[in-house]
Amino acid sequence: MLLLTCPHCGVSAEETEFHPGGEAHLKRIGPDGDDDAFMGYLFERRNPKGVHFERWRHAFGCGKWFHLARCTVTLEVFGAYRADVHAPPAEIVERIQARRPGWTPEGEDA
Repeated sequence: MLLLTCPHCGVSAEETEFHPGGEAHLKRIGPDGDDDAFMGYLFERRNPKGVHFERWRHAFGCGKWFHLARCTVTLEVFGAYRADVHAPPAEIVERIQARRPGWTPEGEDA
């Protein structure tokens, strides 16, 4: 079971208090986008073995969305941060790199 901490209200709880919302940091396709780009946005998602950035909602708490960095293999949680940013904060990237030497912010293992 994952133990998550909401970056908005600070509550730490089991994952059952939260609701997953898929991959984080997706670039949305606007009205001027073509059909192929929109299809890619809707259906093509990364499913990495390793570090992954996800969206979560504090469903039984403050109700706000946030991003979470975790490892899909070990379920290790590296940290949570607000959903209104376009990239993970430097301290979370540093925490991941300390535990996974060779990892890059693009999520590729060396």
